[in-house]
Amino acid sequence: MHSKKEGLQLKDALYYALSHYAEAKKARLDLENSEYQIDEVRSRALPQINGTGGLNYNPLLQMSALPGELNPTNPGQTMLIAFGQKWNANLGVTLTQNLFDQSVFTGLKAAKSTREFYQLNSQLTEETVIEQVSTAYYQVWVQQQQIANIDSNIRTTEQVRAVINGQFENGLGKKIDVDRLDVKLINLASQRMQLLNALALYENQLKFFIGMPIDEPINIAGRKASEPNVTLADLTDSLNTDYRTEMKLLQKQEELTQYKKQAVMAEYYPTLSLSANYSYQGLSNSFPIFKGMEQGANWFDVSTVGLNLKIPIFNGKATRSRLNQVDVELKKLKQDVALTTQRLNLEYENARTQIKNAILVLNNQQKNIELAQKVLDNTRNNYREGLAPLTDLLDAQNALYDSQNAYSVSQLDLRIAEIKLLKAKGQLNSLIN
Repeated sequence: MHSKKEGLQLKDALYYALSHYAEAKKARLDLENSEYQIDEVRSRALPQINGTGGLNYNPLLQMSALPGELNPTNPGQTMLIAFGQKWNANLGVTLTQNLFDQSVFTGLKAAKSTREFYQLNSQLTEETVIEQVSTAYYQVWVQQQQIANIDSNIRTTEQVRAVINGQFENGLGKKIDVDRLDVKLINLASQRMQLLNALALYENQLKFFIGMPIDEPINIAGRKASEPNVTLADLTDSLNTDYRTEMKLLQKQEELTQYKKQAVMAEYYPTLSLSANYSYQGLSNSFPIFKGMEQGANWFDVSTVGLNLKIPIFNGKATRSRLNQVDVELKKLKQDVALTTQRLNLEYENARTQIKNAILVLNNQQKNIELAQKVLDNTRNNYREGLAPLTDLLDAQNALYDSQNAYSVSQLDLRIAEIKLLKAKGQLNSLIN
């Protein structure tokens, strides 16, 4: 997926996630399944053809009563005569074709909307994956920056310790100063271990979101990946919620519910279908019955063609009840649209506020780093000339380290705010384009 030397870019992580993450795969499977659901609806408008076959043995034939007037031997006495044959076989085929069924027509109209609904749902899932992966990616990046900061602080402290220890060995320094630096190095090493543990957790989280095996090593890109994408000038646009996938999905859901209402209303319409069947039947008093007429087996063709009309008259107001239920669904959807519109506007305004604050804090932290570096340089010079104690030098180093960490955290805040703003504007896909 990427080389360890170059590092994993955000786009690489996003492409990998959309191809491997389970939720993204499930969304594509849902889209594939929607095609099969559409085919199922379309099948109702096509002819239904079935083959039939059967073999029956009648150990006791049904007796039929004939009037006594037909009795030649005992006039007036009812006769009981068995009709039929012991063995009955048939092979046939039946065909049914809907000629008019309003629910079928409505279902066919809804088929296209069903596909579009699942496409939007798949897009929403992809946007969720993009948001999760981007946030996890920058958490890893900032953690790496903090580790780089503490490594720099450790190197600087080790250099100072080497100088102080040399002075102490030459009788020009104090043992307590060396001990102080040893304590600081031990504390820095402990902090570094904590940062490394946190980095491992963030990396595992990123691997999970992109669908990478947990045991596979990962290395993300360097400092260039953190450059801001949004400026204060980008925050003057107004929000159009129609671009949000959530709104498109609700609109499509409302459209499908309208089709559902039409399908229920179709129950008031009559239905007309064509039916036809053909069968080849055989009758015999002995088995096998396939020996032919010369041995008592009689075979003959049977065929019918008909029109079937069904006119709904009264079903206990069941259809009206279902219509009322769908009307309630539509009213709930309108409330969902209104609530989602408010939520999206809130997200957008909050994202704009966070962006403004993050940019201001980032600029201030950059100035703070420059000032802390200047203070450290001056304090180091004063310490070398004996004008400042070691504690001032250590405080100045700590101040620079804290400023660098605060700058890294403000970079993460800015990146997360950018992601939220892109989400609010429906532009998360720009991260992979």
